[in-house]
Amino acid sequence: MSNETILILENECYIQWTLKTFLENGGYRVITANRVEKVLHYFSEYKIAGLITEYRIDHFYTVETIRELKKGFPKLYVMMLTSAEVGDGEYEKIISAGVDDYFIKPFSITKILLHLKKGLIQRNLCIETNRMEEELIKAHNNKNILKEYKKGSAIG
Repeated sequence: MSNETILILENECYIQWTLKTFLENGGYRVITANRVEKVLHYFSEYKIAGLITEYRIDHFYTVETIRELKKGFPKLYVMMLTSAEVGDGEYEKIISAGVDDYFIKPFSITKILLHLKKGLIQRNLCIETNRMEEELIKAHNNKNILKEYKKGSAIG
């Protein structure tokens, strides 16, 4: 059972409620928003592991918001759900902005949950790998300091 926090940015109440219900039943903590302005506030207040967002909220495309969020939270898992038809050029912008998964409405809740679980596993593996690399670097540096100290003690 997961205890990770997922933010849903969706302006269709039924879809927002459906996602929230299924995610909470799956053990996730869920925050919902229907306006982009709220998203930035939530990221400063909560430790959010994943974002599920609509492509367009109130005539505002969320791609730039995702790009900005990824700068501050590069390991954030992002899933986009949309009923909008997008061409290849726009799809490329969406993916290059940092969207990990992209679904066209209507969607299968089972597929959403599976992709979310897989995406969060990959995210957590990256975070753990980075943590371990930092520990190895620190340990290596400490080992070198100890060697230098021993050399200096032997001389003096």
